[in-house]
Amino acid sequence: MFEKAEKKEQNALWENIKVFVQALLLAVIIRTVLFQPFTIPSGSMMPTLLVGDYIFVNKFAYGYSRYSLPFSPDLFSGRIFSSEPKRGDVVVFRYPPNPQVDYIKRLVGLPGDHIQVKDDILYINGQPVPRQPDGTFTSDYRNDPGVDVPVYRETLDDGKTYDTLDARPDSAGDNTREFIVPAGHYFMMGDNRDNSLDSRFDVGYVPAENLVGRASFIFFSIGNDTSFLEFWKWPANMRWDRLFKGVQ
Repeated sequence: MFEKAEKKEQNALWENIKVFVQALLLAVIIRTVLFQPFTIPSGSMMPTLLVGDYIFVNKFAYGYSRYSLPFSPDLFSGRIFSSEPKRGDVVVFRYPPNPQVDYIKRLVGLPGDHIQVKDDILYINGQPVPRQPDGTFTSDYRNDPGVDVPVYRETLDDGKTYDTLDARPDSAGDNTREFIVPAGHYFMMGDNRDNSLDSRFDVGYVPAENLVGRASFIFFSIGNDTSFLEFWKWPANMRWDRLFKGVQ
């Protein structure tokens, strides 16, 4: 009788282990192939993405490179099942000077494009990107870009539209040289134009291999510098209007 009870316990333990392993494998597959969660740690993509936003990134949008895999093993070069990103996409990519670091920016330049910023205006292939005033922005983040920062809505030639911030008219990135995007590379800029280290600076051109995926939607958002672990502060600091909001 005791032997039967012991055998039952062993079988139950083994079943639990199998369920755990299966769940772990499923989680790894989803994270590797489908969607990966990311948190927004800085204000470079304000007002589109805020510090404290937690997003899912669509990893199959552009196909897969070694950076799609955990620990980025050097198993192959380039991309497989690849598809071209679109101008205006919000993209997670590996920082070219240090591929261990993830960045998130907006893709504004495709291979062969001529990109320049003149007097705060983004030019693509010699044409200014139209922008219109769209109110002001104040962040609940301690290191916010300021109070009542001017917001401008840019509209690309394919109709893609999004908001940008222009806190200062004379920042380092407001007047640049002309950049010609090489084949197999992309040009990225943050929507918080005066507070973004992007392709205008040390990020440079981003190789196609470094793309991780396209930002899809916000699944959690908490403000006022609240840590995810401070769950007792969630009710007072949750940004309810941002939950399950698509990233445009």
